[in-house]
Amino acid sequence: MAGKFEPKVPVQLDPPKDDPISLEDLAKANGTEGQKAYVAIKGKVYDVTGNKAYQAGGSYHVFAGKDASRALAKTSTNPDDVKPEWQDLDDKEKSTLNDWVTFFSKRYNVVGVVQGATNLE
Repeated sequence: MAGKFEPKVPVQLDPPKDDPISLEDLAKANGTEGQKAYVAIKGKVYDVTGNKAYQAGGSYHVFAGKDASRALAKTSTNPDDVKPEWQDLDDKEKSTLNDWVTFFSKRYNVVGVVQGATNLE
C-alpha cells in the first residue's frame, strides 16, 4: 500500500539536514514555553513544532526533546519507554518503528542528527 503513510494534505519539506544536535539542545526543544519541539527517531531529529500534539499538554508531548525510538516501536506513551535504544526489539516492533520513520519523514523536516547517536540503522 504505497499511499499508506501519505499525509492528507501535501507537505512541502526542506532537504534533510545532517547537522549535529547535542542531547542538551534536543532536550531544550521540548515544546514548552514557546520552544521548538523536536523528536528524534533512530538518531534523526524531526521538527514537529507545528503539531500541537507535541506541545506542552499534548498527547505526544512525552516524546518532545527526546529520542523516542523505543516508545514509538512499542506504540507506547509511557515515559519509561522514551529511549533511543531499539536494536533489541523483536521484528514486529522494528517494523513498527520503520513505519514511524516513514510517517515522520513524509510530514516533518529533518533538522539534524543526534550528536554521538549509536542507534542509527
